[in-house]
Amino acid sequence: MRHADRVPHPVRQRILITGASSGLGEGMARRFAAKGRDLALAARRADRLEALRDELLAAHPGIRVVVSALDVDDAAAVEDVVPKLAGELGGIDRFIVNAGIGKGASIGTGKAWANRATLVTNVLGAHAQCEAATELFRAQGHGHLVVISSVASLRGMRGTRTAYGAGKAALNALAEGIRSDLLGTGIRVTTVLPGYIATDINVGRRGPFTVDLDTGVAALTAAIEREPVRAYVPEWPWRPVAALLRVLPLPVVRRLT
Repeated sequence: MRHADRVPHPVRQRILITGASSGLGEGMARRFAAKGRDLALAARRADRLEALRDELLAAHPGIRVVVSALDVDDAAAVEDVVPKLAGELGGIDRFIVNAGIGKGASIGTGKAWANRATLVTNVLGAHAQCEAATELFRAQGHGHLVVISSVASLRGMRGTRTAYGAGKAALNALAEGIRSDLLGTGIRVTTVLPGYIATDINVGRRGPFTVDLDTGVAALTAAIEREPVRAYVPEWPWRPVAALLRVLPLPVVRRLT
């Protein structure tokens, strides 16, 4: 771990999580609620968000939880909902850009719609969130932007992962560009690259070293709390695997992924 990753950081009390109605987003909401954090949760499925809000408030009555339906494909809606949720909590200290989908097919097999949908949500939807979050943080003068990428972003992936990996690679560059722009300010940017975690989004895409959702979320929230520039989740084995993926010949990468 780099020295900069060990610098103490302020407690991020007010956390906004997108894609919070299932999978990693729902898991992170439960973990941060257990830590006593106040939450703003957004996702397309309002009924599931409301049920999660009620569950969290019952389990942790000292926290605040506000929710809003949100389709991140709608940039205007993102621009409207994010400041609304921030206003309800009195500000946002950490914004986790988590919403995404995992549709996809081999390029040129007649399912361009699935690949396009993945790219629209995972790239343009994430961009809309980053715009809204960073505008908010610039106005506040502080904040922690967390972009959920994937180890699939490190090399070109075959089959159903091609568009997904390409979209996540775009997020790596987007997050690094934002971080470069904000160096020396009170705003931190973290890119998180999860490995294979058992969620609904990656059914059929789980590979070697897949961990269960609870294990994955525990590693994910711990990494986010450290606020590094980049984190692999879980760190073992994905940090060394990531190093290998960058240098292995493509035929070997194809077999591994």
